[in-house]
Amino acid sequence: MNTIVRNVSVEPAITATDFRNAMRHLTGGVAVITAGRGREISGMTVTSVSSLSVDPPSLIVSINRAASSYQLIKRRGMFGVNILTADQLDIAERFTGKGGLKGAERFAGAEWTTRASGVPLLVGALSAIDCEVEETIERHSHAIVIGRVLDVVASRRTAALAYWHGEYVAIDKEEDAARLAEVSLPSRHVHARGPR
Repeated sequence: MNTIVRNVSVEPAITATDFRNAMRHLTGGVAVITAGRGREISGMTVTSVSSLSVDPPSLIVSINRAASSYQLIKRRGMFGVNILTADQLDIAERFTGKGGLKGAERFAGAEWTTRASGVPLLVGALSAIDCEVEETIERHSHAIVIGRVLDVVASRRTAALAYWHGEYVAIDKEEDAARLAEVSLPSRHVHARGPR
């Protein structure tokens, strides 16, 4: 049997803009990642938080390796995940760095607390999750940070902040569930009767 080895160089068919536009169709929950303690603190707005495991409780977040928050997470081995409510748009904007805010300046105007790790956690967030870094995987411009959950502070609120098509969107569990029920009920009755 003859084997032919070819080294085929293929130019990427997709641009960064094409990829970014495709990913805008994916709705993401908005969270603020916090790092550091004392006066050396930083944070950033992300939509890349996802649960990894329930046993043990752990999550993942993708963070730009050039971000100051990532450097603190790497050095200290701890971080916070603050899942934002629909009315915390100003906090989401502040932690994107709009207006040139950096480091501790981003924390002004909101109430913060700490748990076991010592990182700032947002009082009034839908959920504030205290994490210890379990593993970091660096790829390309970003790092996947796996966090072991140390503590969770959950709110009873139901309206979340999401990001979709380059815009912030409020999602309210109770209001949106009622609207979906109104729209889907007629079709459910049709399916319940079955074909005739």
